[in-house]
Amino acid sequence: MFEISMLEIGLISVLALIILGPQRLPEVLRTLGLWMGRMRRVYNNVRQEIDREVGMDEIRRQLHNEQIMGELKQVEAEAKALKRDIAGGVEQAVREGEAEVAASVSSTSSTENKSES
Repeated sequence: MFEISMLEIGLISVLALIILGPQRLPEVLRTLGLWMGRMRRVYNNVRQEIDREVGMDEIRRQLHNEQIMGELKQVEAEAKALKRDIAGGVEQAVREGEAEVAASVSSTSSTENKSES
C-alpha cells in the first residue's frame, strides 16, 4: 500500500520525538495504534459485508435461474400434452374420414350394383 523505507520511518520517529516530547510520545503512539486497529477492523467488516452481498446476489441469481427453468419445464410439459391432444384429434378425424369414405364407397358401389341389375 504505502512504500516507506526505514530511513523515512526513522526520520518520522525523530521528528515525532522532537515535536511531542518523550512524555507524550508513548500516549500518542498508543492512541495512533488504537485508531489504526479500529480502521483495520472497519475495513475488514466492510469487505466481509461486500463479500456477503456479492454472495447473496449470486444466490438470488441462481434462484431466479432455477425459477425460470421450472417455468420452462412446465411450459414444455404443457406443450407435449397439447401435442398429444392434437395428434389424438387428428388421428380420430382421419379414422372418421376414412370411415365416411368407406361408407360412401360401399353405398356407391351397392347403388351401382342395384342399377346394373
